[in-house]
Amino acid sequence: MIRSSKGRDREATSKAIVEAAESVLAEGGFQAFGVNAIARRANCDKQLIYRYFGGLEGLADAIGADLAARFADHLGHLSATAPPATYGAMIEVLTLQLLDLLRADPVMQKIIAGELAGASPLVDRMVEARGRRLAAWMHEMRGDLAPPAHVDAPAVNAVLIAATQQLALSASASGRFAGLPLRTDEDWRRVRETLVQLIRGVYGRP
Repeated sequence: MIRSSKGRDREATSKAIVEAAESVLAEGGFQAFGVNAIARRANCDKQLIYRYFGGLEGLADAIGADLAARFADHLGHLSATAPPATYGAMIEVLTLQLLDLLRADPVMQKIIAGELAGASPLVDRMVEARGRRLAAWMHEMRGDLAPPAHVDAPAVNAVLIAATQQLALSASASGRFAGLPLRTDEDWRRVRETLVQLIRGVYGRP
């Protein structure tokens, strides 16, 4: 089906608004995250934000889905070319790719920082939208893979996610965590190797 010019215009404008909102969030955090600032950055009438997204709440949903989609698309490519043979191998890929994403994505960093700072409806919506998309990817990629029976996989995976989030935020804020430098490629090589050792220690080698 060929989209109408009007449909293409709306799609392009919606994309521009989401990109502008992510830029505002990355640069100024949630304090700067407002309709007027986003409309100025997108060079559009603020009424379009209400028309296309229903306001900041719908825009928060769109941002969470957009971030999760980029991550899931990349992981989908990896799983298609080299699908993991074990549950532990899947968690290893997921953890290392999440670490890379968080290090490179200031928007995701701001969302995590907002989540840690306290409850916020906008933060909650972004986190929930991201979680739904990643959960769908996880379900598809996991298939019949299962963790070892003796391992509390939800707890282990939560600890791994918490570690990647804290390390990425600390690197951005101070360049170190608990005395561990987080500035150079060698620093991050140490982190990645340590995460792999921890994952394989719990789940076994691939």
